[in-house]
Amino acid sequence: MRLVRGAWKILVGIKDFLVLVLMLLFFAGLFTILSYKPNKAAIHDGALVLALDGTIVEQPEQPDPFARFSGGERLQQHRLRDVLRALEAARTDDRVKAVVLDLDRFMGGYPATITEVADAVGKVRAGGKKVLAYATGYTDDGYALAANASEIWVNPLGGTLFAGPGGTQIYYKGLMDKLGVNAHVYKVGKFKSAVEPYIRSDMSPEAREANQALYGAIFSQWQEGVTKARPKARIADYLGKPDEVVVGAKGDIAAANLAYGLVDKVGDRLAFGKRVAEIVGAPSGKPAGNFKAIKLADWVAANPAPSGGDAIGVITVAGEIVDGKAGPGTAGGDTVSALLLKGLAEKKLKALVLRVDSPGGSAMASEQIRQAVLQAKAQGLPVVVSMGSLAASGGYWVSTAGDTIFAEPSTITGSIGIFGVLPSFENSLAKIGVTSDGVRTTPLSGQPDVMGGINPATDRILQAAIEAGYGRFVNLVAQSRKLTPQRVDEIGQGRVWIGGVAHQLKLVDRFGGIDAAIAEAATRAKLDPKNVHAVYLEKEPDAWTRFLNDVLAGGDDDDRDWADQPAGADLYGRIAAERRALLGQALGDARRLAMGGSVQARCLECAAMGPAMVRAEDRSLLGLLIARIGL
Repeated sequence: MRLVRGAWKILVGIKDFLVLVLMLLFFAGLFTILSYKPNKAAIHDGALVLALDGTIVEQPEQPDPFARFSGGERLQQHRLRDVLRALEAARTDDRVKAVVLDLDRFMGGYPATITEVADAVGKVRAGGKKVLAYATGYTDDGYALAANASEIWVNPLGGTLFAGPGGTQIYYKGLMDKLGVNAHVYKVGKFKSAVEPYIRSDMSPEAREANQALYGAIFSQWQEGVTKARPKARIADYLGKPDEVVVGAKGDIAAANLAYGLVDKVGDRLAFGKRVAEIVGAPSGKPAGNFKAIKLADWVAANPAPSGGDAIGVITVAGEIVDGKAGPGTAGGDTVSALLLKGLAEKKLKALVLRVDSPGGSAMASEQIRQAVLQAKAQGLPVVVSMGSLAASGGYWVSTAGDTIFAEPSTITGSIGIFGVLPSFENSLAKIGVTSDGVRTTPLSGQPDVMGGINPATDRILQAAIEAGYGRFVNLVAQSRKLTPQRVDEIGQGRVWIGGVAHQLKLVDRFGGIDAAIAEAATRAKLDPKNVHAVYLEKEPDAWTRFLNDVLAGGDDDDRDWADQPAGADLYGRIAAERRALLGQALGDARRLAMGGSVQARCLECAAMGPAMVRAEDRSLLGLLIARIGL
């Protein structure tokens, strides 16, 4: 018996030891994953590959690690400043023998963003390095980047057609009438078209006039950019009669692209890879079509942003402005103001740059952010506004707190106006035999009554409140821009302006990007712009979220060899993607109507100027719908 007890103790000890070893291995592996960073030491001679799958944005959203299980695509959002820094570093680094633009699954960005990246690509090419671009079919935005490359390749089974800005806007008035839903709209500004989908079946003459001017200016800038980068290409002829061009090429769009000088080579990924290998060399032991490549993530990690000198704070207002808290890519009033106030208290900042890339949203949250920015002024810090691609409506509201405003010529701004929408369902309920009644002691008892109807007294009060809010918006702009309220009202009324026109109207002060704004902030703080660095007041993803993303991602495409990358979509695939984006937009519009909780200062026109703006909650629902209906 004593022997059995001894043996049992040994077995228990072995078991405990093995459990301890496994626990140590598990936590060691967990620590390794959580502390993983791109490999700076992996940099070697080769081609820097910018695989721009997805979109380029000011501030990427926090990815949903479970998106793949709901049918959602894992297209990435690339941070603009990372892409620009990567290209600038590649321009002068001898290890980078060439730059490859993989635009096979590029979904674009807003005009100002695309222009900045296109200019950076052009500088690399002007510096004497080869830049090679590849795609099955280029979007307008993708071609704006590729036009600055030394060689443009297109897949023989693909090809490029240019659509230009604009397109279809969905209107819900007919559907709402059939369902018996009443949309009570309160607004100021004859050009404030964000409410039109709920009250009209088509575009108003005012919105059409404004959009034609805006889209025309954006498209002119696009044409000027690609013509300057590729002067021998017959862009105008191709744009004028694309159907005749394609029919003349017997339906071979890639051949038509080549004939009109839009591309240099027609070939698949294998042929393109071999061409790059001729320039930078082929890796040993790899299949044909691969080349010595430098991954973007590794390159960005090896070229960090400057960190010496005095600190200039940068607070980012990116995406839709909403009440409460929100993750990256959406500007939650509570979140942005808390990050800014914490930064002002802890970071020992010498100046502040307000980076705005937003179509607006909640007027309440916009004012909350503006008040937080004013705290920087109260501490004696200069405040410079840097407008990215969008700074419209609520985005312009927060910009009024700045001492000076920088924008790009293609920045979309203005849209000075506000609105509110409340649905009521009394007619919808009546269709199924449901009615309401009750006792009221005042005209406002039970109001606004979304089940029994909103009465005229409530309508008048809410409209008066909207008009007062518009007056406040106008006065903020007038004081900030040193204009009369009458003049602001003339250029306001909800109208959207391109950056070049906004400069003429004195809505912005100077042209330039974020670097110019940081330098101006340093100068205003009596500092040498060469001896400062930017401190971005952003919340980093928590370790658990990073762990889930690493574990559930199943391997990013960026880790694959060039020849193993999945092929991009052809013309029909891109049409299907646009159809899915339109459905996502409809889901967002329905959410805003049903759940919008505050007065809105938001720009509708902005949505047609870049990739579809679909919130994370709408994207999850969209994935489920796509899985069900097979889009």
